[in-house]
Amino acid sequence: MEYKIIVDSCGEFTEDMKKSEVFQSIPLYIMIEGLQMVDDEKFDRDEFLKIASSSKECPRSACPSPEQYLEAFKGEQKRIYVVTLSGNLSGSFNSATLAKQMMEEDSDKEIYVFDSRSASVGETLIALKIKECEDKGLSFAEVIYEVEKYIESQNTFFVLEDLETLRKNGRLSGMKMLVASALHIKPILGATPEGTIQQIGTARGMKKAIKVLVDEVVKAVKNPEEKILAIANCNSRKRAEDVKNMLLAQLNLKDILILDTSGISTMYASEGGIIVVV
Repeated sequence: MEYKIIVDSCGEFTEDMKKSEVFQSIPLYIMIEGLQMVDDEKFDRDEFLKIASSSKECPRSACPSPEQYLEAFKGEQKRIYVVTLSGNLSGSFNSATLAKQMMEEDSDKEIYVFDSRSASVGETLIALKIKECEDKGLSFAEVIYEVEKYIESQNTFFVLEDLETLRKNGRLSGMKMLVASALHIKPILGATPEGTIQQIGTARGMKKAIKVLVDEVVKAVKNPEEKILAIANCNSRKRAEDVKNMLLAQLNLKDILILDTSGISTMYASEGGIIVVV
């Protein structure tokens, strides 16, 4: 292969991506109860959720080091693309950028780091877009142009059962959150163009929140027949299937992917969380 696509582990891989030599995942880390859990193929989501549910401690995440990215840049590939979760939510983008600068000092490789300005399946779809562009035979500069344009058009929405991990890790700073758990009020959240989190709406109860989320997705999608939509779920497969069916009833999409959340996405989405990106 002449190229490689590196994605930090907040981005989930489809089964085909896991089998492909094109894609490589760089793990982030989760710390809880004195444990450091690596977000890789050995990550046990059920074990983590069990520990998190019984712990009084809020789990914390740590981004990959520049050295991890630097190691991943080695190899025969001449063109390397990196996709990280939003630079406004993690240091992963900065680590990858530093590694790029270090590699370029004594290498003729072409390396580009994409700030997804999203997370989870947002990164998945960006990685797939890069491969699509490469498969079309586009030049390195053309791939960058097309993918950055795609990132600009991408929309991220999510509804979570529990916002505490996001809040305690400072990911909701600057946003006025509606605190009404006793009334079962659920905020519908999304990504800003800068890759921070914003509140889009509210609904009473998860069922109504999911409907609002679907309505927001339908409003946001332009030219649906050209779009691949992805849904990440945290132990909520049926809910994800319901979202898929609700969307298919209103949109003629090119495809819909349903994936289980990775370790980092699980940490922030918590049990029952749903993330939709298109």
